[in-house]
Amino acid sequence: MKILVLQLKRIGDLVLTAPALAEVRRRFPAAEITLVLADGSAGLLPALGHLAEGRVFRRKSWNLDLWKTLLGSFDVCLDFTGTDRSALLSAVSRAKRRVGFGALADSSLRLKVYTHRIPAPVREFHTVDHALFLLEGLPEPEAPLAVCPEALRLPESAVAAAAACLGTAPYLVVHPGTARPEKYWVAERWAEVITEIRHRHGIRCVLTGGTDPFEKAHLARIQGALKEPCLDLSGRIDLLTFAAVLSGARACLSCDTAAVHLAAAFERPQLALFGVTNPFHWRPRHDRALVLSAAQPEAPLREFLPRMKGAPMSGLSTESVLRATDALLADPGFSG
Repeated sequence: MKILVLQLKRIGDLVLTAPALAEVRRRFPAAEITLVLADGSAGLLPALGHLAEGRVFRRKSWNLDLWKTLLGSFDVCLDFTGTDRSALLSAVSRAKRRVGFGALADSSLRLKVYTHRIPAPVREFHTVDHALFLLEGLPEPEAPLAVCPEALRLPESAVAAAAACLGTAPYLVVHPGTARPEKYWVAERWAEVITEIRHRHGIRCVLTGGTDPFEKAHLARIQGALKEPCLDLSGRIDLLTFAAVLSGARACLSCDTAAVHLAAAFERPQLALFGVTNPFHWRPRHDRALVLSAAQPEAPLREFLPRMKGAPMSGLSTESVLRATDALLADPGFSG
C-alpha cells in the first residue's frame, strides 16, 4: 500500500502530527508512506525515520516536479492540512481513499476532493488528538506492529552537533520567539528571569531562536538588558540541531511556539507561557510540563478547557514566571 500524508503547516503543526504519523506506520508496517511538508519544516525529516520518503512543498514555487511525482501514485491520502492547496495535492494523487477533516471541508473544492470526511471539531480536542482522529478514515490495518514507533527520533549526527555547541555542562533553553507578535513576552522580563535563574540555580541559560528580523530584534533587546550576555544560538543552528538542543536541556522556557512542542516530544521539563492562545489545544501534556496563562497568571494551570479566555502576554509578571521556574527546577521529578 502507498500512503500519501499532507502536512503543509508550520513546524509545530508537524511535530503535533508526528504521533499520528507513527501510528500510521504501526498499523501499516509494510506501507510506503510519503510525507509532503512545508519547506520551513523540512529539516525535521531525518527525525521521522519511519516514513518511506519526504517531499518538500515550497510556498514560493510552482512545485511542478512535486505535482508530477505525486500524480496518480497512491492508494490513500491523509490531508492533515485542510486547505485548498493541500486538497489539490490530494486530488492529484488520485488515491481511491482521500481523507480530510469534515470541519475543514468548507470549500466546494474540498467537498469534492475528499472521499472520507472525518467529523472532529478542532475546538474540542488537543491538536495531537485532533490529528489522530483523521486515522479513522484509514482502511483496516494489515498485521500491525505491537508497539508504536517513536514519533520523533533524532539521528546521532544531530545530537553530536548539539553537543559540539554546548559541551557537557547542564543548560536551560530560553526560547522567546514565536510566529506572531502578540504571543511575545516582554524582552526586559525575559532578561530579569535569566539573571535570576543564574543567581538562584547556578545553571547557564542558552537563547535560541530563528532569523526573522522581529525575533532577532527581540533577542537583541534581551541581551542588551542582561548584565552578562548569555550564549545565543539563534540563526546559528539548523532545525534538527535545535531539536537536539531541546532534547538535552535541563529545562526549556518558551512562549507558545514550536519549541513547546519539540520539548514536549522529548518530555523535557518545561514552562510554557500562553497569552491570547488557548493552552487547551497546544499545551505540553507530559508530567514534567508547567503552563502559565496570562489570563490566570498567579500559578500554573491545573485545568484546561476548550473555551478558555486569553489575555495579553504583558499580564504575566516576572515574579509569576520565576515562581513557576523555581518550582520546575526544584522538583526532583523534573531532574535531568
